[in-house]
Amino acid sequence: MSRRLIIICSSVVFAMAVIGCQPPGGGGGGEGGEGGGDGELFVTLATGGQSGNYYPIGAALASVYEDELGATTTVEATGASVDNINLLDQGRVEMALIQADAADQAYNGDAPFEEPVDSFSAVASLYPQFAQVIATEASGIETMEDLEGATVSVGAPNSGVELNARTVTEAFGLSYDDFSPEYLSYSETIEGMQNGNIDAGFFTSGIPNPSVTELSTSTEITVVPVEGEGLENLLSDYNYFEETTIPADTYDTDGDIPAVSFGNLLVVGNDLDEDTVFDLTSALWDNVEQIQGTNSAAEEISLDTAEESIPIDMHPGAERYYSENE
Repeated sequence: MSRRLIIICSSVVFAMAVIGCQPPGGGGGGEGGEGGGDGELFVTLATGGQSGNYYPIGAALASVYEDELGATTTVEATGASVDNINLLDQGRVEMALIQADAADQAYNGDAPFEEPVDSFSAVASLYPQFAQVIATEASGIETMEDLEGATVSVGAPNSGVELNARTVTEAFGLSYDDFSPEYLSYSETIEGMQNGNIDAGFFTSGIPNPSVTELSTSTEITVVPVEGEGLENLLSDYNYFEETTIPADTYDTDGDIPAVSFGNLLVVGNDLDEDTVFDLTSALWDNVEQIQGTNSAAEEISLDTAEESIPIDMHPGAERYYSENE
């Protein structure tokens, strides 16, 4: 008899309200991810903020696991990549969506991680993540160098957005000492740009970013190009960046905007056993159309690119799925 997979939210209030579910820290149960005495497996799914792309994709995944695996599912909104990696490492969640750059830096122990974190592994590369720098037209910012002296939202604390903002600005010879960084969520960034308190913001996501689209309906914006020497530094120093463009019709710009992208990964804690991760991987790809329908970014999710742009280990259960479905 196959095991039921129950994905629970790591919210203490909700978890305590669900009969038989454990609060955060108990999601994986015993060794190898086994649950309580009834043999059930508890898995939490960590995503990102509700205004970004991760949350609806996580919600669609949860629905798939409910329908296909008989799971009881909920999704946790978090600060995204860095938070999610820390939650995985602490055993508070078993499954998460993260950026490839954050995964690479975790494995290598690069900032913001104080030491290597390799307690998780990949299930799939989902869709490209674009490093988008958006400024208000009123700010006069047209290049990355123009960020100097400006007030710039670099993303929520411990988010993949902030990690990406630090990497990209450093590639252009800038540090947080050169401008006024504000650690804001997407919704806070949009509000600040609308009222003139924020000159520019980093939006690391698939395209179009819903928050940027919302902003463009009320405020004239500039999509700042990532090009020149700074672009070359990113491509030479980091193996996960790829040169690309943000198409003109994304935010109704005059032309395509030079940019960089990297992968978004679906990952699991290494305590999950091979058979369970095989089932999770199979359910994902057997129902990928449901995931693709969540937003424009998710339309790029494809089995053809599931093993690309992954700078970390693949989980054995996912490896087995791909080897059996070549």
